[in-house]
Amino acid sequence: MTGYFFTLFDTALGRCGLAWGDAGIVAVSFPEADDERTIARLTRRAVDAVETLPPTHIRQVIDDIVALFNGAPRGFDYVKFDMAGIAEFDCDVIALTLAIKPGETKTYGDLAKALGDVALSRRVGQALGRNPFPILAPCHRIVGAGGLMTGFSAPGGTTTKQRLLKIEGALAPDLFDAL
Repeated sequence: MTGYFFTLFDTALGRCGLAWGDAGIVAVSFPEADDERTIARLTRRAVDAVETLPPTHIRQVIDDIVALFNGAPRGFDYVKFDMAGIAEFDCDVIALTLAIKPGETKTYGDLAKALGDVALSRRVGQALGRNPFPILAPCHRIVGAGGLMTGFSAPGGTTTKQRLLKIEGALAPDLFDAL
């Protein structure tokens, strides 16, 4: 297999997308306004990607994303990522994010301190905003100081972030979850 490939798949949050190549997952997309926008997001990194049915190892990742969005906690530590073309700082932020287990959260400041200076918090947030692997490289596990739900650009914004954190056990259900 050479080049890049992608597929779209339905989840409880909407139609997501995933792109891959020989070196691993290239991009993941939360649902966009329509399929064309989801494909455009994927092909920013997976240039000239061809839509195809996913091979078994990619199907497993998709099945786990679907299960997570349906309320079943999932970890993605088995996923291989293609980090080509990603800035070194962003790779460092993604690596720190990958180390956060389901049910845990860290703050932007925690990641900045791990990178050497709490003053890097804003750069950490910017790097997470460029994360080409949302869901898999769990930027939803990064919260603001004091647990504030900030900085999540996926559809549904911080509501989606809270939902994922509740599924993973990082946040307790609240009164409105039963409705």
